[in-house]
Amino acid sequence: MTPPETPETGTSASAGDRSPAFSVWARQSPPKIHVLKIRADFLRCARAGRQGTAGMMLQARQRRTDEAATGIRVGFTCTKKVGNAVARNRAKRRLREVARLVLPEHGRDGWDYVLIGREEATAARPFEELKRDLISALKKLHQARP
Repeated sequence: MTPPETPETGTSASAGDRSPAFSVWARQSPPKIHVLKIRADFLRCARAGRQGTAGMMLQARQRRTDEAATGIRVGFTCTKKVGNAVARNRAKRRLREVARLVLPEHGRDGWDYVLIGREEATAARPFEELKRDLISALKKLHQARP
């Protein structure tokens, strides 16, 4: 017995018959996101551009041509001003999730970003506002550097 979607003649539909919007290969995959772990990378971002928002501070820099130029690299940090270890970890978890959702669409390939949690704001701010904060900070930083 053949399923109803199988053609009667036994031939399958060719790949050219399908709409490219539904094809997996027609979509471009978002840039790969890597996590910054080396202190020197954080310091390079600190010397580059920065943009503050109510929920976080964003530092960003475009990598040089002699560095690894593919993918987005992102780091997260919170100072002790944010609170004890529990509060800092909660703020960093929220920043990680915001970055995971926003950076594939609004981040640029070949850039490094560092998200810094703010005292009592990152953990308490509504999540949708944190997302808007990151999007607006990215737009402002990328306007300054084409």
